[in-house]
Amino acid sequence: MFLSLHFAARSDVGLVRSNNQDSAYAGPHLLVVADGMGGAAGGDIASSIAVGRLAALDGESHGPDEALDELKEAIADAHAQIVQRAANDPELSGLGTTVTALLRAGSTLSMAHIGDSRGYLMRDGILDQVTADHTFVQHLIDTGRLSAADAEHHPKRSMLLRVLGDVDADVPVDISVRETRPGDRWLLCSDGLSGVVSRDTLEHTLAEVSDPGDCADALVSLALAAGAPDNVTCIVADVVDIDASDGVGPSTASQIVGSVARDRHRPTAGGNSAAGKAARLSAREEVEEDEEPSRGSSTWLKVRPWMLPISALLVVVVGAWGAYLWTQKQYYVGSDGIDVAIYQGIPQDLPLVDLHTMLENTNVPVASLAPYQQQRVESTIRAASLEEARAIVEALDSSNAGEPITTPEPSSSASPDASADPDASADPSTSPTTGADATDASAGDA
Repeated sequence: MFLSLHFAARSDVGLVRSNNQDSAYAGPHLLVVADGMGGAAGGDIASSIAVGRLAALDGESHGPDEALDELKEAIADAHAQIVQRAANDPELSGLGTTVTALLRAGSTLSMAHIGDSRGYLMRDGILDQVTADHTFVQHLIDTGRLSAADAEHHPKRSMLLRVLGDVDADVPVDISVRETRPGDRWLLCSDGLSGVVSRDTLEHTLAEVSDPGDCADALVSLALAAGAPDNVTCIVADVVDIDASDGVGPSTASQIVGSVARDRHRPTAGGNSAAGKAARLSAREEVEEDEEPSRGSSTWLKVRPWMLPISALLVVVVGAWGAYLWTQKQYYVGSDGIDVAIYQGIPQDLPLVDLHTMLENTNVPVASLAPYQQQRVESTIRAASLEEARAIVEALDSSNAGEPITTPEPSSSASPDASADPDASADPSTSPTTGADATDASAGDA
């Protein structure tokens, strides 16, 4: 039995975004999806760097013992390159990217994951999510504070706790080794797909559309029909036994899509669809409403010109008071110099006016957090309520799970120490396993 991959990769800018910050690569040995962040001038760069570095692993077959080390080393290099790019260009400060990657080695797949892009495995008609989202909302779900249904509409659902790049510090990446079987179907996707298409619809489409290319096209079309507020990127890959494939051979030519393929401004495939037309019409109506002058405003000014200075002063006073009241309904997590603290207000001050007050000292030393968490706390993390601020403190502390990716020294390219047993595999029917411990699960139960 000789196993290989039959795959297809697709990416679309969506119906709202003006550029594509996603990148993806699919090849005989490697599948990877990256969703960039950091604004129009940063997200596409970060995802392109990550995919470009990982794509080098697709050149040849990998032994089970070497695949995991090579994957971890490539991710560490990508992290270092992203951080260096941001250091060289202050306008790119804060850029980062998610990464979900599978590297094939014989009958196993080495997986690396960070962020909220997802990996799904369909086996025997059952779809399982085998990655865990590194988001604040997922932490609330894991701790029983939020239901999965409520999470779909939570205002902080896009708040990431971990990404590649972003800060110059070690970042934990989930690492695992998984068994492959003929008939397995893998889906890697950005949250532009999983965020708008339900799990049941994903499962149904993956089961019903047999060809990977047709299936990937169908999934993108579903996201566009749902409004596609974000870039949409996915890879569909089937594990096939060449000796028993009945003429259905594996894909051989690699596929590169998204910003890494230099098509960040490529028009959306949904541009002429009903959803695309509706999105453009809605945007045009909003602009027209903003530009429409108030009726009778010129007459009002001509009749009462002496009221203009008074009205302007009144507007300034009321606006300033309203702005102050608004600041006192805000919360954020920051540092008091030693410990993590929760503040009410915003992290700025005006002459003679304090816009923030410390509510709670959590007694959690900032120095006890991971380096990348320390930088997030020092730069402050906004929260919508006191309860949410407390949850953020807990989430920061608990997100230290996973395997840290150490940025290599400039003079050395040594790979991070392997801490996973590549002969073991995780059970895809159970909850996603975090970190190198995922490799301790039994391959026979997968």
